[in-house]
Amino acid sequence: MTTNAPTALPDTWRRLSRRALPRDTVALARFLIGKVLVHDTANARLAGRIVETEAYLVGDAASHAFRGMTKRNRAMFLRRGHAYVYIAYGTWPALNVASDEEGVGAAVLLRALEPLEGHAAMRQHRGTNRDIDLARGPGRLAGAMQVSLAHDGVDLVGGGPLYLAAAHGPTGAIITATRIGITKDAERPLRFLERGNRFVSGPRRLIGPPGGRRT
Repeated sequence: MTTNAPTALPDTWRRLSRRALPRDTVALARFLIGKVLVHDTANARLAGRIVETEAYLVGDAASHAFRGMTKRNRAMFLRRGHAYVYIAYGTWPALNVASDEEGVGAAVLLRALEPLEGHAAMRQHRGTNRDIDLARGPGRLAGAMQVSLAHDGVDLVGGGPLYLAAAHGPTGAIITATRIGITKDAERPLRFLERGNRFVSGPRRLIGPPGGRRT
């Protein structure tokens, strides 16, 4: 985080409602920065601040929904707030938040978290003691948070064990950058990150110093 002193963790994370989620995909991608992803598993509560997202819009050539609904991407067409999980590069899950009305294919990819709660369990899931590497990048994020294809279509604002929660403390300045790991529509500035947060993924030069003017 970019604040000077951490604040105490809440006993109960305040869940977000669907009404709180912006109806616009780009607005949702920005809104989710600083919010918290929580997973209450059988063994531990896992929680992390969302510090990096990417928006995938209607008509976006880089979007999985560009050619319409398929068996793989149908959760992307659910009402905003539902999880769309797919296997990236045939290797690891990636967690997205559906961002429009039912029947419209658009989503926000969660790219990185700053771990807040459940560090020991996350380290075990990821096989590393380096906290900076626990959830920096979509695959690491899913591994640390124990997100799998079983969560595809889950309602993240519907009262289940995997959910979106309100921000934990103030959010730093939000900056934009081009998306990572795509070839189509790659020049669009649809990646959002908390400036100065060391847990974001990608080139370090894009992080910048803490603070600064909010975009």
